[in-house]
Amino acid sequence: MRRLPLALMAAAIVVAAGAGALAQTRVRTETVRPPGPADAKKGPDVPAASDSMADRKSQAAPAPSASSPEIITDLTRLPAPVALMRERILAAARSGRLDRLVAVMRANDLMPIFSLNDDKDPIAYWKANYPDSEGIEILATVIDILEAGFVHVDAGTPQEIFLWPYFARMPLKELTPEQKVELFKIVTGADYRDMLEFGAYNFYRLGIGADGTWHFFVTGD
Repeated sequence: MRRLPLALMAAAIVVAAGAGALAQTRVRTETVRPPGPADAKKGPDVPAASDSMADRKSQAAPAPSASSPEIITDLTRLPAPVALMRERILAAARSGRLDRLVAVMRANDLMPIFSLNDDKDPIAYWKANYPDSEGIEILATVIDILEAGFVHVDAGTPQEIFLWPYFARMPLKELTPEQKVELFKIVTGADYRDMLEFGAYNFYRLGIGADGTWHFFVTGD
């Protein structure tokens, strides 16, 4: 699978930084330097429910913390609303139909963040970024992400969220050989090398709130 054009990724990160805080599958990405001091988003590391799209965009790109949270693979530890949303997303992605995934997105109280620009139509966005597959590659990425381990971030706070994959909160240099195999199910070796130089996992991540709200599915640092 192919990753987002380098220019688009760089533009997305610049937009996120300018907004006050924060697209593609397995293709090589260009290393982009972090935009500066961590913002409000990178504190909690994941977006909280918010009526402001600007606020939610600024929270959509969690970065690894100094101390990594517990890596969870036991799905029975997911709250029922989170487990249900995960299964709905996976079922839609496995159908091979972009419209079914969008239907799950629109069932939220708030549309999940899928782009750091002003894109309004997820299908048009994915087709533009994955032209060779008419956007279908994004569905495979969703599945890869949600079948990885996850972390439970900011438990008991308004920013509480379940975040996939756990690499989004792991120092990549500390990955075990087994964890690297898991990572390479999502990214290429070249991507990994670039991420090491960048200093963090910067491919797709997906966040679901404790109440089952799907908050984001975006790529970036």
